Amino acid sequence: MSMSYDQEVEELLAQYRTEREQALENRRRINETTATVAAPRQTVKVTVNAQGDVSAIEFPTGAYRRMAPKELAEALLGAIKQARAKAIEEVHQMLSDRLPAGVSIPDLLRGQVDSSALLPETPGMPDRVREYLARGRPSG
Repeated sequence: MSMSYDQEVEELLAQYRTEREQALENRRRINETTATVAAPRQTVKVTVNAQGDVSAIEFPTGAYRRMAPKELAEALLGAIKQARAKAIEEVHQMLSDRLPAGVSIPDLLRGQVDSSALLPETPGMPDRVREYLARGRPSG
């Protein structure tokens, strides 16, 4: 026995709501993602968020005191680069099978993808379905 028109519409709307909630949950998880990397010899330890912004720099040992300024700068920049790559990889593993076609993780992390535009509060639908939701089954 096939589903009634009412059941099909309700199922589609429920599926849409679930997908939208998942998109909002993914955004929350991305915002909580961080990656920490220590440079060789523990000279510097860097933490970045998923967007690549540095949120912490630590010097876990006194090794940095024996480094030339250029060497310390290179260690710091290298750790930042590695931490950014690690954060992107974590988000990639989290979302790679959930992103719609045409949405890249770097664009998502740079904030260039509006998740509400991907799944707006009110889904796009044919006028016939919109009329049905407002007034019941259309005639004809």
